[in-house]
Amino acid sequence: MDIKLKLEQLHQRVNGLKEQIQTEEATKTAFVMPFIQILGYDIFNPTEVIPEFIADIGTKKGEKVDFVIKKDNEPIFIIECKSWRENVDAHNSQLHRYYHVSKARFGVLTNGIIYNFYTDLEKPNIMDEKPFFTLNLDDIKDNSIKVLESFTKSGYNLESILDSAEALKYIKAIRKEFEKEIENPSDEIVKLLVNRFFERPLTANRMIAFKEYTKRALSLSISESISSRLKSALVINDNIEVDKASVSTVNIDVNNDASKVVTTEEELEAYQVVKAILREKITTERIAYRDTQSYFGILLDDNNRKPICRFHFGATRNLIELFHNGKDSGEKIILNSLDEIYNHRKELHLTIENYS
Repeated sequence: MDIKLKLEQLHQRVNGLKEQIQTEEATKTAFVMPFIQILGYDIFNPTEVIPEFIADIGTKKGEKVDFVIKKDNEPIFIIECKSWRENVDAHNSQLHRYYHVSKARFGVLTNGIIYNFYTDLEKPNIMDEKPFFTLNLDDIKDNSIKVLESFTKSGYNLESILDSAEALKYIKAIRKEFEKEIENPSDEIVKLLVNRFFERPLTANRMIAFKEYTKRALSLSISESISSRLKSALVINDNIEVDKASVSTVNIDVNNDASKVVTTEEELEAYQVVKAILREKITTERIAYRDTQSYFGILLDDNNRKPICRFHFGATRNLIELFHNGKDSGEKIILNSLDEIYNHRKELHLTIENYS
């Protein structure tokens, strides 16, 4: 099971249990220790994961950091935990003190949902004020997975992490400033852009107007860029899937008249919904579709003997056909909207599980 799927399962666990978790200690046990396991470290091996590690600071004795993670008998990062209800950004001073007396190059501050990763880019042996990387279980991004893999037991590479840490830190800072400019363009950014094409003086009234124009222009540019990328991705994906369907159809029925089959946008949207539902269980590459004159079918591994569901879209009504236990055709159920496909998540998951 890949690390992203494990993190998604942990996220579901956190959401299901957090209202019952009342203390910092419970947060550590229920949320943070499973996270450490996902990274590949043995939480039951005291030479690898050390809980309540003593980190005496000067004359202040008995200070303890929640976890020290070791590899090859060397501390590689420390973890300080807070309750999931707390704002994790408000507690980095405590981790800062522990980092100063530890030999680890990285510190992690977490509330079981957000994980802030720190190092000492600015001054040696002094933890930076801001994290160079943040993982948020409520918003897991693919680029975050790649960074996190560098902290796993099997993939840990100090030099690789340090090489990318500075870039991660400043890219994050630049993005934050850019997002501020999109929301509320500053005078500096407005002047920088407008002075390139507007030759008259920027009066106070003009500045107010151009601030609004700049905000709308930036937002529109980003929206159109995202839309264009999504359309390109869908076209590429659809072409690949259509090619697969054509090849498979030829192998099965050489007399099939493919020119009579028209794949509609509604069918493709239904396909995307099913993929979104099933990606919780399997990779989306295993989900294929075949369009025929009588139905739009979705298959596991592009295999006719592994139907997931079928859609029957007509002029007056739309139907979904489920395959109970992965074998027998089930009843056809009316769909008043494509959103109702999500109502059949359990049945679709069960069908996939029965093929494994």
